[in-house]
Amino acid sequence: MNIKPIALLLALCACVASSGAANLSYTGQFNYDNDVQLINFTVGSQSTVGLRTWSYAGGVNAAGQTIARGGFDPIMALFDASGMLIAQQDDGECARVGADAVTRQCWDINLAVQLAAGDYTVSIQQYNNYSVSENLADGFYYQGAQYQNFRNGFVDEMDVKRNGSWALDILNVSPAAQAEVPEPATMWLMGSALAGMAALRRRKQGRGIAR
Repeated sequence: MNIKPIALLLALCACVASSGAANLSYTGQFNYDNDVQLINFTVGSQSTVGLRTWSYAGGVNAAGQTIARGGFDPIMALFDASGMLIAQQDDGECARVGADAVTRQCWDINLAVQLAAGDYTVSIQQYNNYSVSENLADGFYYQGAQYQNFRNGFVDEMDVKRNGSWALDILNVSPAAQAEVPEPATMWLMGSALAGMAALRRRKQGRGIAR
């Protein structure tokens, strides 16, 4: 799994606003369709934080980069410092993320969550590699080498071939805080995958939970 830097940072791309709230922008490339990227960030005071992907339909991210369309259909999950799930989204609404020029589907993510001061982890993975439970430590349904190519590569719900690129903005982190990209979750997480639940059909309705 490769992460493309904007600045000369090894395996990390983080663009921080010069003052006030921070907008953090990341891009990367999955090697396998069951890869999971974890990104840690810190909120210094209560903020409404935005989580926005760009790589399915493309667009211009918070760092001013033009992101090409064609990336995989993402799932995003947000966890608190204890690893408990706070929110999860499969797809955003067309009015908020725009449609892919080829598939006409609005399958990027645009989620706003009010967060207290503290440490958080956001995950990015391809549909339908959901987290096994509401605890990050339990891992993801298709983690592990035995599940590589579980969707026969990067393929969306319409069986349209995609690629392994992803792009994520973490918006309005206040005050400005550097974020950290740890090792890929497919290498870091432990435990066996529970693939059965992942056979559930998707409902393309901007799926999400929040507490």
